[in-house]
Amino acid sequence: MKKQGRIAALFLLPYLLVFIVFRLGPSVAGLFVSFLKWNIVGHATFTGLSNFKKMFHDPYFYISLKNTLVFLLMTLPPLVVFSLLLAALLNQKIRYRNAVRTISIIPYVLIPAVVGIIWNWLYDNNFGILNYYLKMVGLNPVEWLTNEKYALFSVAIVTVWSFLGYNMILYLAGLQDIPKDLYEASTIDGASKFQTFVQITLPLLKPITSMIITLTLINTIQVFDQIFVMTNGGPGTATLTLVQYLYGTAFQNYNLGYGSALGIAILVILVVMVQLQSRLLKLED
Repeated sequence: MKKQGRIAALFLLPYLLVFIVFRLGPSVAGLFVSFLKWNIVGHATFTGLSNFKKMFHDPYFYISLKNTLVFLLMTLPPLVVFSLLLAALLNQKIRYRNAVRTISIIPYVLIPAVVGIIWNWLYDNNFGILNYYLKMVGLNPVEWLTNEKYALFSVAIVTVWSFLGYNMILYLAGLQDIPKDLYEASTIDGASKFQTFVQITLPLLKPITSMIITLTLINTIQVFDQIFVMTNGGPGTATLTLVQYLYGTAFQNYNLGYGSALGIAILVILVVMVQLQSRLLKLED
């Protein structure tokens, strides 16, 4: 057993080294830097909790927090509901089922920056394909990314499109693990398809749903790539999210101390929201 443990440790060692150097190390360093006033190249000054106190009086922090929460509300429900419905459909014996499954996962494997560039072309005010078809049916073109009313919603559509296939695969795996005997018994008892779905499918998919909600929370709170490529936080502050504000503060304005404090705040918000959704799902049991 000791020999097997040593062999296992050797296999784990490369990952642990990478984790410590590139994940755990920067996280600990970020916590330390959050107590400093530092512009990366100059002399660092210890300021205690001043960066965190500043956060509570920073209007841009509240704007970015509001935008992030609104973005979460725009993306979380469709990423749960639509992915479940798509998985239930593709779990049936229909034509081209495997082809549709493959096509559905393609957006997820694309690099987020590439996704942003593609949708920038689709959303373009002058030659974008969406406005082209709106003009064809006699409607006025929409300023998808340059109008404060539509910009955040437009990016949310892209996020749903990107992650829908991945969530569908998770739900599909959960559906295929449900014993068929349960469905056969419900059919014998005279239950309708809707009753079977509500009474059997949904409860047994609860662990998958919890995982999908958790992953969506993490990905949404940390959304950056697509917003950076598509709007860079604009127009104005319409799409300024927490991570976008962190990036601008730390790496554009070179206020690394305050940027690290924002990172700590994002981590706390993530932990609180994940714990909250976990408790809410447990209360339903």
